[in-house]
Amino acid sequence: MIKKAVKATWDGINFSRRLVVNIIFIAIIIAIIASISSDDNEILVPDGSVLTLNLNGYLVEQKRYVDPLDAALAESMGGSDEPAEILVDDVVAVINNAAKDARIEAMLLNVQNLGGAHINKLDAIAQAIDEFKAQGKPVIASGYYYTQSQYYLAAHADEINLHPYGGVSIEGFGVYPVYFKDALDKLKITQHVFRVGTFKSAVEPLIRNDMSQAAKEANKEWLSHLWTQYKDEVAALRGFEKTNFDETLDSYLAKLETVDGNSAEYALKYGWVDALKNNQQLREQLIDLVGLDEEGKSFRQIGFNDYLASFKLPVSFDNPMTEKVAVIVAKGTIVDGHRKAGEIGGDSTAALLREARNDDMVKAVVLRIDSGGGSMFASELIRREVIALKEAGKPVIASMGSVAASGGYWIASAANEIWAAPSTITGSIGVFGTIMTFENSAAQLGIHSDGVATTELKGSSILLGLNDKMAQAIQMSVENAYKRFLEVVSQSRGLSVEEVDEIAQGRVWIATQAKELGLVDKLGDKQEAIEAAAALASLKHYDVKLIEQSLSAQDIFIQNLFGSATIKSLISAKAPHSASVGAAMQFDNLVQQVQSQVATLKTFNDPEGIYARCLVCAVTD
Repeated sequence: MIKKAVKATWDGINFSRRLVVNIIFIAIIIAIIASISSDDNEILVPDGSVLTLNLNGYLVEQKRYVDPLDAALAESMGGSDEPAEILVDDVVAVINNAAKDARIEAMLLNVQNLGGAHINKLDAIAQAIDEFKAQGKPVIASGYYYTQSQYYLAAHADEINLHPYGGVSIEGFGVYPVYFKDALDKLKITQHVFRVGTFKSAVEPLIRNDMSQAAKEANKEWLSHLWTQYKDEVAALRGFEKTNFDETLDSYLAKLETVDGNSAEYALKYGWVDALKNNQQLREQLIDLVGLDEEGKSFRQIGFNDYLASFKLPVSFDNPMTEKVAVIVAKGTIVDGHRKAGEIGGDSTAALLREARNDDMVKAVVLRIDSGGGSMFASELIRREVIALKEAGKPVIASMGSVAASGGYWIASAANEIWAAPSTITGSIGVFGTIMTFENSAAQLGIHSDGVATTELKGSSILLGLNDKMAQAIQMSVENAYKRFLEVVSQSRGLSVEEVDEIAQGRVWIATQAKELGLVDKLGDKQEAIEAAAALASLKHYDVKLIEQSLSAQDIFIQNLFGSATIKSLISAKAPHSASVGAAMQFDNLVQQVQSQVATLKTFNDPEGIYARCLVCAVTD
């Protein structure tokens, strides 16, 4: 009775909440209709202004779905705890549009609230910045403190300014998973792991307290390639030698000693920044460049979100008369069933591919992948739809983003061509299964399980443990799944099973290596993949159509009404002012890593309990 009463009370509260929001929604619509003829809300771009590219959040290929009603309420109560997300395509569109906009004279690149991002995402924006500069428009970077990701973009500016109390943190790349074996042992949890592949290290955090030598070897290889790409790009832009990067603590301490431990002076002396300026000095510089704004207090400017809203329609419309290259984004962990935007559901992503196949105006498809994998079963559902598209005469290009590994490679394998950025992390062709049982933990608490069953197959449970013969059966299933993975890649890539096995074994590769091994066809970005898809379909005149899960009219309205304010960035509140913030950011990264690993395990829902997943592929800063 108490449970029913609590449930009824909660249902009543939930109903009231949505009723109030719907009333507000209707009131807002009436207010908008009443003022529709007014130009008061029109966003004006001042002539001769600076585009302030104030990026606040994490760069993503696709934003995760957020219930607009919940987001609106969260914002009214001080904001959500979820970090903000910024579409890479939106940033590129803003810069490209501003490059051609006569009203924009310069760009202020303000990246101090930009979260971590893979080189692949940063490079797409960096190319747009270079095009902006090519129009004769200066780019000035400003920050209190530059992380490694932030600095990659700042290096493309004509001038890098740093606050006199700030610093630059460039530490290289690394993967440091959190290992739980001792914790599981202390809790007396029995971990049953089934895997194939010498380098399939996704389950190591559950069965070890450290990284295996094989995993260290593989990870060191691709991390070194990624680090070389970063150094080559930045050194060329800044005009110094790659030896300027500190790779040993002795070198760093010796150079820091020459400036008496002053991080800002260190950055200036060794060429990482061009000038040390506080906010007032930077403001005066920009006022001298473009003049005062209408209020006479600052320089003429328009921010990223306002400028985006000035030209981007809230709802996209397709021209029904033009042929299309469809783009479908597969971002996140691959799980079974239906998932909202920002995640990959076997059924929901397959449905998007099927929509492209059934659309007569869609002549080719680009499957944009940013995923470390997940459910093998869900991956296969998606792969079969890729094959169905090809059988329907519609070529498919798999365009790999930051990562397309394990299950991410599985869904890419069937495409006509696989394109990847040089920095893409891919491969990890291997599978695993894992089961936790709690017979020892329960016994410690005085909890036991016993009973009878009609077959021996029913003799295992989380409280009874796992029968040795059942464990043998599961291992056989995992080995069979690995064999199928090899065959899938073999058939698609024109390699023998033995050749695939030699480069598989769960090993992660950087795309430049993957191309040499035959796992990737060409190196290029998403736009180049779109052009390649059009060429395969013999299209000369076409539109690009993004196929994604549709929202209701009310959802679209509320999302556009509240815009980026619906999700408040965790990092915006930090506003780092000195190098001491680096330790706090590293701690946050550790917490996020633990949360990420636990969250990933919680999403595992493959019907057969077999996964193609890479847990060390999420490298940003």
